[in-house]
Amino acid sequence: MATDILMPALSPTMTEGKLARWLKNEGDKVSAGDVIAEIETDKATMEVEAVDEGILGRILVQEGVEGVAVNTPIAILVEEGEDVPDASAAQTPAAVAPAAEPVAANIPPASAKAASKEESSERIFVSPLAKRMAKDRGIALGSLNGTGPNGRILKRDVEKGGNAAPVAPKTTPATPVATDGDIKRVPNSTMRKVIARRLTESKTQVPHFYVSVDIELDALLALRSKLNATAEDNSFKISVNDMMIKAVGLALKKQPGLNVQFTDAETLHFENVDISMAVSIPEGLITPIIRNADQKSLREISREAKDLAKRARAGKLKPEEFQGGTFSISNMGMFGVRDFAAIINPPQAGILAIASGEKRAVVRGDQLAIATVMTATLSVDHRAVDGALGAQWLNALRDIVQNPYTLVV
Repeated sequence: MATDILMPALSPTMTEGKLARWLKNEGDKVSAGDVIAEIETDKATMEVEAVDEGILGRILVQEGVEGVAVNTPIAILVEEGEDVPDASAAQTPAAVAPAAEPVAANIPPASAKAASKEESSERIFVSPLAKRMAKDRGIALGSLNGTGPNGRILKRDVEKGGNAAPVAPKTTPATPVATDGDIKRVPNSTMRKVIARRLTESKTQVPHFYVSVDIELDALLALRSKLNATAEDNSFKISVNDMMIKAVGLALKKQPGLNVQFTDAETLHFENVDISMAVSIPEGLITPIIRNADQKSLREISREAKDLAKRARAGKLKPEEFQGGTFSISNMGMFGVRDFAAIINPPQAGILAIASGEKRAVVRGDQLAIATVMTATLSVDHRAVDGALGAQWLNALRDIVQNPYTLVV
């Protein structure tokens, strides 16, 4: 019996995604566990596995289509020798394995955004992406020959062209827009769109305040040199970032008032200290998590951080590896940045911006001295944390970093 393959919820926050690539073609045999497609979510490009076996009878959503709602039929799986339905079977459970629990709320039923078709008085069938592309290019839908199921007009049909009319560039009275010859147009990825939306929400809806402190690093750097010099594995090196993750974990245990999340009804206080570390990837930023960072050794943190960062850049993280942290770290020290303030990663209540260590003049007693100094800036959700607590936490962090043997005992 024909079954629908549905767009899966690959993360708790996912409501829609982009069908990046099909790894199976119509007519291919599919076994349970086979990777059949790649879906671009708000965090990464992830593989979708089949949970049933059969024949991929019909692809309903073509490669490159964005904004496909969770639980929308994207293909039809049939048994060998079975006729392929003309439209979505819409009768049976999804034939894909989601990597996380589906989002329960605010998801339209499958019929609301099923493999879309546009009907006019002449019954022209067209995908949403193709419709938008045709409108942008001034191409009449009636001039196109659809090559999709039931003659549906797809992206490739629009790209082949039609009776195009010139489309004037969009302009505003104050800001002229460059012509196509002057600019390169790069479509925003799903991740970039979600980053833009979430950070806008964070900056406009979360009342930020910022506290900065200068931290001397010489003792920490000396300890790091000793630990790396005595390491049995010469290829293994502890970084300053590894040590800062551990230090932040210990500071959150010492001052747990920052290991919280604010909700309208209550403030959540977490026992576990799970540190989200910002990792730059081509599509934007992702925050893999070092869980129970206060309890792990520097060697464990270092190995885990390197592995997570490597797999983050390769798009191979599992949802549970980048969702659910309690506090974030953003380190731009490697770029020579003197200081910066980071935007809070909601629903967390705090993020620490770590800048570069540099030689500065410091006063010790009545004498001037030279020290390696780093400026660390804490961004805090003022709904959950007050200024005094933020300052106390930064002082606790400074004490740990400037007396770093607490990181190894």
